[in-house]
Amino acid sequence: MSGNGDFPDPVYNWTVLAPLFDGVRVHFAPHLDAINRAHLVMLRETGILTPEQSGRIAAALQAIAEETDVAALTYTGEYEDYFFLVEHELKARLGADLGGMLHTARSRNDMDHTMFKMALRERADTLLDQATRLAETLLAKARAERDTLIVAWTHGQPAQASTFGHYLSAALEVLLRDIDRLVAARQLLDLCPMGAAAITTTGFPVDRDRMAALLGFRQPMLNSYGCIASVDYVTGLYSAVRLLFLHLGRVVQDFQFWSAFEVGQLHVPDALVQISSIMPQKRNPVPIEHMRHLASMAAGRADAVVMTMHNTPFTDMNDSEGEVQQAGYAAFSSGGRMLELMSAFVAAVAINGDRVRQNADRACVTITELADMLVRVEGVSFRQAHDIASRTARAVIATGRPLADGYPVFRQAFTAAAGRDSGLSEADFADAVSLRRFVTVRDRSGGPAPAALDAAFAAYREALDTLTRTLERNRSRIDTARGALSAAFETCLPE
Repeated sequence: MSGNGDFPDPVYNWTVLAPLFDGVRVHFAPHLDAINRAHLVMLRETGILTPEQSGRIAAALQAIAEETDVAALTYTGEYEDYFFLVEHELKARLGADLGGMLHTARSRNDMDHTMFKMALRERADTLLDQATRLAETLLAKARAERDTLIVAWTHGQPAQASTFGHYLSAALEVLLRDIDRLVAARQLLDLCPMGAAAITTTGFPVDRDRMAALLGFRQPMLNSYGCIASVDYVTGLYSAVRLLFLHLGRVVQDFQFWSAFEVGQLHVPDALVQISSIMPQKRNPVPIEHMRHLASMAAGRADAVVMTMHNTPFTDMNDSEGEVQQAGYAAFSSGGRMLELMSAFVAAVAINGDRVRQNADRACVTITELADMLVRVEGVSFRQAHDIASRTARAVIATGRPLADGYPVFRQAFTAAAGRDSGLSEADFADAVSLRRFVTVRDRSGGPAPAALDAAFAAYREALDTLTRTLERNRSRIDTARGALSAAFETCLPE
């Protein structure tokens, strides 16, 4: 039952206020403290507060930080939330007038969005580090497996020969594009809302650039209404997170298929295999399932954050704030675990060459090259060559023989279709349908041939080096800002 009208209503307390208080205590308290210190420095430097006023406030902030065990705090309802608890402590130590001066020229609105960006910035940077490590792992594995033959599948059926390095390179390209989307979304987190106040800035001569620099932002966000209303920094980031794990989940699904007993192309080592409690013959590569569901959880949680803001008003609102922010962090948690597991998995697995050859023989995956060779060497049209190759493949598949043994059938099909004998010798035929030749002749840009892959590897290496420099600049700016804020705050403290 609700209370008698005194704030807070007990139901409102346990359903909303207490969880929000705990969320601020766990996720945002250090960022609120940094904002308080930076704002105080800015108020002093702009002359909005005197050195004596700012010195006393600085000493009180320092004492509150040293004496408060944030982890042990519980919500009592005495103060609406953590912000008002800190303000109460300031007033208790300094008096109502001076204790309230720290809030000059700012609002809970610009403070909240700045805290949210600072917390998201940390998580985005961690996720980018993890995604970059996975990209490095994929590149290293692709280089190592450049010449390792595989069967490539389309529509659930064996299609053509390729290499594991070629396949991993395709996955790497998508990952790099997803990282680019994350980096672009991360840039919105580098625009500081402080100085927007409630909606329209303030009549005080605040220095928004100084606030942004002290808090590690690249620059202030320009439009003050947008600072508190345009939460595309949330929707953009979580959309990029969602796509990252949606795309990785597709690769994981291939790993599941390739490692199935019936296919057996991918060997998962014992360290990543669990046994059945009753069936002694089974090797269960269950880390694949964990990667898949962790990716799905990350994508789903990110999507939930984005959809929470669907059809909400273009203004400051709780739909994009406390609980939504806190719920979204679970996407980074499950996503980060997935990235770490996938990095370990990719580094450890191997291709089963015997099963690749068996699958290739059963499905005639190199028959396309035979058709191509007939066009180049015999001068027949591709449609005619396709018909000859199709007849050859159907015949050897029907008898369960490898394609390399199909030369007599090929000669019959060629003569029937072309009205003359083929000039290809049995050795020419065997070479045309070999797995290695199929890969080697596909040396166009983007193909699986060694030279084409080496060129691609160089491009991936350059992209990763550029990305690493970007991430290092972000970290350096934040680290530099922490040092600058600490030094500037020290100057505020009384001697």
